Amino acid sequence: MEVAQKFLIALRKIGQKIRDRRLDPEQITEQILKTTFNTAGIPDPDLLIRTSGEQRMSNYLLWQMAYTELLFVDKFWPEFTSEDFIETLITLSNRERRFGTAA
Repeated sequence: MEVAQKFLIALRKIGQKIRDRRLDPEQITEQILKTTFNTAGIPDPDLLIRTSGEQRMSNYLLWQMAYTELLFVDKFWPEFTSEDFIETLITLSNRERRFGTAA
């Protein structure tokens, strides 16, 4: 499902709550929006490992990945080993995560 479609579904849910007088438009926050996504209750990812050498996200959890660390690997998934995984964790541990703040 495309990102725009996911947002439309979320906005329709919020609109329904407003129409049913269960939500005041002034109460809409980022958290309210997040609770309408199909990933509600699941923490945002800390790390995304993209195999195959591709360096794009392909509409995959774009909102949820705002502060996700991205690692691109030139191997296809079946070739990705536990040693590769440990190497990516070491790479991640050497990064300074700022969660949207300046250095």
